[in-house]
Amino acid sequence: MTEPRPLNTPDELGPAFGAGPGLVWGLDFAADGTHHAAPCGPAPEGRFRWLHLNLAAHGTRAWVEQAWFLPLAARELLLSSDTHQRTLVDDGAVCCILHDFERDFDVRDTARVGALHVAITPDLIVTARRHPIGSADIVRHRIAGGARVNGPATALDALIGALAQNIDTVIRKLSVEMQGAEDAFLEGHHPPTSRELLGIRRRLAQIHRMLDGAQRVFRRLEQDEDLPEALQPTVEKLSQRLQGLDADALAVQSQLRLLRDELDMQSDQRTNQNLYLLSVMTALMLPATLVTGLFGMNTGGLPFTGGHGTIAATLLAAGTALATYLFLRSKGFFR
Repeated sequence: MTEPRPLNTPDELGPAFGAGPGLVWGLDFAADGTHHAAPCGPAPEGRFRWLHLNLAAHGTRAWVEQAWFLPLAARELLLSSDTHQRTLVDDGAVCCILHDFERDFDVRDTARVGALHVAITPDLIVTARRHPIGSADIVRHRIAGGARVNGPATALDALIGALAQNIDTVIRKLSVEMQGAEDAFLEGHHPPTSRELLGIRRRLAQIHRMLDGAQRVFRRLEQDEDLPEALQPTVEKLSQRLQGLDADALAVQSQLRLLRDELDMQSDQRTNQNLYLLSVMTALMLPATLVTGLFGMNTGGLPFTGGHGTIAATLLAAGTALATYLFLRSKGFFR
């Protein structure tokens, strides 16, 4: 078997692709091993071909428009500027648009969501994107490691499996962050702030929308009477896998919701305690305030105007405050 080597640039594929599309990588799968696809076109007899295209490259649009071996609806979907997740089955070809996280050269996990355009025929799968995405790299490295793709069912399984792995990596990372935040809250050391939890919630909501859209795509495929029979078991299996992955994301989201409820409850308790202390202090100082206000009036006949009047007024104010304290304590305000 011929083991494939990683393909990084279209130039590595040879001069046969010089006038073709922006081919990121292309591979042929045959009984004797995996080979580089050359030239860029329909699969040769007895082989299954995978072409991964760059829609931002000059020449890709013209190449797809002239790809006579793809149905017209498949070509339109590959070149569509509308990136919402959807699917269609036309003339034996299964086409869909799925969402995945984009990646940079030095960052594997970004918060940007990109669209992956897919067209599958009995002997060919064409995937296309405008910006690098994580699932395509995972597929390429799996194939380089010896994974076999011998038909449309295994190609779809490999693609969605890579997409699920990429999203699952993000979910597990967010789960670890959630566990760390929860431990910090329970231990009382540097509890998470609302801003930190808001960032986690934003990513989880983003993942849920991605997975919910992907599930809708595969549910429509399951219900499509024109879906090729060979793909039906794979579509059902992948639909269940996406549902399980979405359940994992919702579980982390539920954990986040519980933590936020605990933080809100703790904040409410502190606020109530502060208001309680303020109310008690106000009640204790009210009699003393009344006494000082009374003796502060500039009227005749005020008591305690002698030499020890200030001491007497002070004792009176303190006595009324003490009496208020004893009254509140008897009513259970200082339990």
